[in-house]
Amino acid sequence: QLQLVESGGGSVQPGGSLRLSCEASGFSVEHYIVGWYRQAPGKEREAVSCMNSADGKPSYSSSVRGRFMISKDNAKNTIYLQMNSLEPEDTAVYYCAADSSWGYVCPPPVWDYWGQGTQVTVSS
Repeated sequence: QLQLVESGGGSVQPGGSLRLSCEASGFSVEHYIVGWYRQAPGKEREAVSCMNSADGKPSYSSSVRGRFMISKDNAKNTIYLQMNSLEPEDTAVYYCAADSSWGYVCPPPVWDYWGQGTQVTVSS
């Protein structure tokens, strides 16, 4: 079965950290474009971070740059999002995505696979 399964969400106080994981099954993420999105209540889904498949260069939205880091462990077939200095505005459901396109365009126009989402709540 081809799927992405996220884990690692939860509740944390402002200033805290969380690491989200996204394990792929049925395919290898090694040569895939991978990314993270989030959707807060009442808002549209927004792109958080993306890593292209050509040179692995990451990109970030302005709201998380310097605080979040995307990475990929090909041996574990898992994508990560390290989130530091969390703020209440980071509260959302976080989704991972993967696409088989090769190249520097990130994010791609359409993603092949999406995870089911994991809730992150930042509150004191």
